[in-house]
Amino acid sequence: MHRVNEYDQPVGPALPDWVPPAVPDALTISGRYCLLERLDPQRHAAALFAAYAQAPDDRDWTYMSAGPFATEDDYANWTTAAANRDTERHYAIIDRATLRPLGTMALMRMTPQHGCLEVGTVMLSPAVQRTRIATEAHYMLMRYVFELGYRRYEWKCDSLNQASIRAARRLGFTYEGTSRQAMVYKRRSRDTAWFAIIDQDWPAIQRAFEQWLVPENFDPDGNQITRLRTQPTTL
Repeated sequence: MHRVNEYDQPVGPALPDWVPPAVPDALTISGRYCLLERLDPQRHAAALFAAYAQAPDDRDWTYMSAGPFATEDDYANWTTAAANRDTERHYAIIDRATLRPLGTMALMRMTPQHGCLEVGTVMLSPAVQRTRIATEAHYMLMRYVFELGYRRYEWKCDSLNQASIRAARRLGFTYEGTSRQAMVYKRRSRDTAWFAIIDQDWPAIQRAFEQWLVPENFDPDGNQITRLRTQPTTL
């Protein structure tokens, strides 16, 4: 049941002790298998461009707002612009074993006054796709923002991007609806599918990640033994 105000109107739960969290500003976030380092064009751009170049074609860029990039300089220019945006926090995903950058992800649409932000610009090279590093990177960023005090962590994607939708569900996000004709990018119209994890969801999702990420859950080749189960509807 909703609370009601003095006019007998339903209103949302009271938050009398609400204090907006800080803007995320970590330079490094450490995990067991990987590090997240704030994107630095000088240190990361060349290695990331080389890692992405290992893909057999450009299909991974279809639903990204930028790319593919024809040259290393083009990609370096993009990373420079991304790293300098005050409204976003871009991170390189670093393999702890090799110290190689293998992908990127970012915190975007940060609204601390509401305790809300979005993860986006997730681009994984072939070397890290479908690995425990990729999953741990997502877990590390989630844990970081919820520990800061954020209430809502969003994932949005093109509604036709089935790989992104599967990833969101696997990682514990709840589908909330689709905004029609929400964007124009790459001269295409985009309907945007919305997903989110809220702070009430997080404890159970965190336990699922922590159980899945233990070294004993992987064989010598790094293959999972049991699947990640963040929600009853996980595929």
